[in-house]
Amino acid sequence: MAEYLIYFNQQWVGDHPEEWYRGRGPLARAVVDEIKAAGAYVFAGGLEEEDGPVFSADTTSGELIFTDGPYVETKEFLGGLTIVNVPDEGTARMWAGKIAEACGWPQEVRRFKA
Repeated sequence: MAEYLIYFNQQWVGDHPEEWYRGRGPLARAVVDEIKAAGAYVFAGGLEEEDGPVFSADTTSGELIFTDGPYVETKEFLGGLTIVNVPDEGTARMWAGKIAEACGWPQEVRRFKA
């Protein structure tokens, strides 16, 4: 078995009316429930965009520095993720496809190092 990270950047979501998003929530929750029922669930969740704390911890200067707020010069940030524990890449692809269909936006998949 191997663990795979299935995730999306918030910018991949696109602009949609509020009712479109409300319709996607139940579909995404149903896929997570399906992953749980299959015994492949490790974790899933979306990240807070605006109200949650955002900070960095950096020791590259030789001392630990915490910085509040967005911390990297980037136009993209992680929007949500799912971790599955599955027997092979094909199964990871299957779950990523189901999540992409339910959410309505792309998902990227990476395997955790063993």
